[in-house]
Amino acid sequence: MALPTYATPLERIWYYAFRVICALIFLFLIAPILVVIPLSFNVEPYFTFTEKMLTLDPEGYSLRWYDALLTFGHPNAEAPRDAQWWSTVWERATWVQAAKNSFWVGIWATILATTLGTIAALGLSRPEMPYRRLIMALLISPMIVPIIIIAVGMSFFFAKACVAPDSAMGLLFGWALSEKGCLANSHLGVIMAHAVLGIPFVIITVTATLSGFDQSLIRAAQSLGANPRTTFFKVIMPLILPGVISGALFAFVTSFDEVVAVLFIAGPDQQTIPRQMFNGIREAISPAILAVATILVVISVALLTTVELLRRRSDRLRGVTGR
Repeated sequence: MALPTYATPLERIWYYAFRVICALIFLFLIAPILVVIPLSFNVEPYFTFTEKMLTLDPEGYSLRWYDALLTFGHPNAEAPRDAQWWSTVWERATWVQAAKNSFWVGIWATILATTLGTIAALGLSRPEMPYRRLIMALLISPMIVPIIIIAVGMSFFFAKACVAPDSAMGLLFGWALSEKGCLANSHLGVIMAHAVLGIPFVIITVTATLSGFDQSLIRAAQSLGANPRTTFFKVIMPLILPGVISGALFAFVTSFDEVVAVLFIAGPDQQTIPRQMFNGIREAISPAILAVATILVVISVALLTTVELLRRRSDRLRGVTGR
């Protein structure tokens, strides 16, 4: 909002002071990111700016720590980088395995959280739903309760939740269970834990989208002979799709960044990127962690940009005008 011409001197001072305060707060919030990104290109194995970096000497910058993400855990890192070398990276490199686990768990946790969260939001949006506020509070409680409490509870529960190999669930999810058929120390356990943490984000975003939904469209579809399935996929889903996708992105980011639940539930074969970073900080500090952090920042910015574009599209579909 521009400063009006009739503003008093005090209003002019506050106008510029307010913007300076906002800029300082913004700088305070992004300062850790601004520090991490250039340090990930440091040629030296330090977590501080060297003299060459401060003078912008090209010799002070390198991609060695990004290259370390490919060579750490590689049995023959100095070999020529042919097809066999890259195949070994895909199969043996520690950081690549952690990334594969993170994406694998994140995708399945997102699918589960989005499906259950959307169904819950549709039910909670109906005015005849009894105890809506209580149910909503219970469903979004994973956002409020400290994550370590949830992780400890899931750890005890999953340790006792074992499945017989010849049962229906054992045959269906045997690939994701541990060798003993238990949820603890298994991919399925980590997926379920991350889905629980992502469901509240899906419920909130989809519920916000449904708040501006015109219920008369449903009645119109029903009066024209559409069954509930056709009404959902042809009328409801296209209008709430931006909210569903936004919730899915938030659920994926929550799963991709989660480390506490993984520490309590996952086993050695379920190393994710956050857990690998935690292990790296605890055991052997390496600037390769800064390279991973920079990549995660880029991914997060891309996802948040997508969420904002979807929010604006949702507003246009609902006829909401805004900035």
